[in-house]
Amino acid sequence: MKRRPTKNRSRWGFSSEGIGRAIKISMTWVGLLWVVEIVDLSSGFQLDGYGILPRKVDGLMGIFWSPLLHADFAHLIANSGPLVLLLIMLFSHGQYRPKSSLAFIWLVSGLGTWLIGRPAIHIGASSIVYGLAAFLMTASFWMRSWRAFFLSILALLMFGGLFYGLFHIQKGVSWEGHLSGALAGVWVAWLMHARHA
Repeated sequence: MKRRPTKNRSRWGFSSEGIGRAIKISMTWVGLLWVVEIVDLSSGFQLDGYGILPRKVDGLMGIFWSPLLHADFAHLIANSGPLVLLLIMLFSHGQYRPKSSLAFIWLVSGLGTWLIGRPAIHIGASSIVYGLAAFLMTASFWMRSWRAFFLSILALLMFGGLFYGLFHIQKGVSWEGHLSGALAGVWVAWLMHARHA
């Protein structure tokens, strides 16, 4: 009789292998942001001009580049911690369809910012942070998964306070990006899972 090796899996369906892979993906993504910011610093922050410029045709390309760019290292540090944790949560559960969900949140939040944003260059990964938080909090409504429900509660406890930023408008802060990200997260959760509920 042969014994099939088993993965170290908890009662919630998490495996050490899956968590390890999610951590690697998350750290790679955030590491890329740091590399881009170092390059941006060395160029005298010229890359920041590639952010989203609302309602301008040449500002559409910023939808792709904006989440990679930050005003300074303080801005990047503020986004790095939440982004690491949210990406780990997203990629730890394959039923989220993490690659497609992240891509849609990226594009839809950027398009929303382009449509409603003030006439200024919008940069930063906070739209992705708000999008992922909203996605994780709402996806479990349509998923038949205890793991998704657990992660939605965890996301709410850890990041629910972020949504104060939707109503607290500060100079130099793109509340439009935050709002577009949050709405994108809810829409992507519905798009990916409501039809299969």
